Amino acid sequence: MIALPADPRIHAAIEASVGRVVARADGLGPGFAALCGALSRATHGGKRLRPALVVAAFDSFGGDPAVAPGLYDVAAAFELLHTAFVVHDDVIDHDTERRGIPNVAGEFRERARVQGADDGGAALLGDAAAILAGDLLLHEALRLIAFADVDPVARELLYALLDDALYISVAGELADVENSILGERATSEDIFGAAFNKTAVYTFQAPLQAGAVLAGAAAPARNVLADAGGSLGLAFQLVDDLIGAFGSAEQAGRETGGDLRESKRTPLVALAQETPSWARVNDTLAVAHTGPIAVREAQVALEESGAPRRLRGLIDETLERVREASTDASLPARTGLLLRDLADGVERRIP
Repeated sequence: MIALPADPRIHAAIEASVGRVVARADGLGPGFAALCGALSRATHGGKRLRPALVVAAFDSFGGDPAVAPGLYDVAAAFELLHTAFVVHDDVIDHDTERRGIPNVAGEFRERARVQGADDGGAALLGDAAAILAGDLLLHEALRLIAFADVDPVARELLYALLDDALYISVAGELADVENSILGERATSEDIFGAAFNKTAVYTFQAPLQAGAVLAGAAAPARNVLADAGGSLGLAFQLVDDLIGAFGSAEQAGRETGGDLRESKRTPLVALAQETPSWARVNDTLAVAHTGPIAVREAQVALEESGAPRRLRGLIDETLERVREASTDASLPARTGLLLRDLADGVERRIP
């Protein structure tokens, strides 16, 4: 677990933004009103990691909220960006639940069934609602940056960060799906590149830089933070891949071995593909969807291939780069400490 202090001002900014969407529901029909309710529920819960990183970086550079009153709106923008990606990702993965309850797509599938739709119609409405909810959240994230109470130079830099995060994350998600259908034709370079792009930039790199921008940090410090944030994000995603294969149900938020059941082409699988044990690993992955015994056989085959050990080694190397960057002379001592604490937090998540 990555522990950052909860800040009620982040929650208030998120609620205010979502409230603006809900306020537009009047006169737009019962369907849109229901969508606003589902969207509001989608933004509740979660760790709020990304907005917390914006505020933590801002504080570490000695930022003064009185000078940057738009801080919490900017932080909220990164949470709404994340929620938009999650809502769209559930459509891509055909998931109708999140955290054990119906997600936007699940709510609208049930809405369609209550109104008499068949399974095909229910799926169509569920997917359409989720796509549109994600679109609204993306709009709100951009709107928060556009209207945040910050100086014009900072706004331009912040918009560029969000712009890059959106484009790079979309490219990473698309590549991830493409790699999953290419199977063994997807190279390790492709798979590791997708892992970085779909998570590292919008989860760590951009939020940390945003906080630094708002605090008035100089370009050299922001550049160091960008590199360290990218490494943190990659390590975070690689740990997620280990959790998806070997983590407990509590860690993964679903049945253990979920990634194995879904035959996801993760960096872990890419490393296994490079070993002499690949044929056996591949055979066990092909049947992992059949139940817990098959999942356990796939886990054993992966461990015996040495791929998890290699992946843990790569995570260690990546986090070591973060710790080295934390001592850079351009960073305040508190920012260096923040980076080391984040690296320790990612490391503690390794199953």
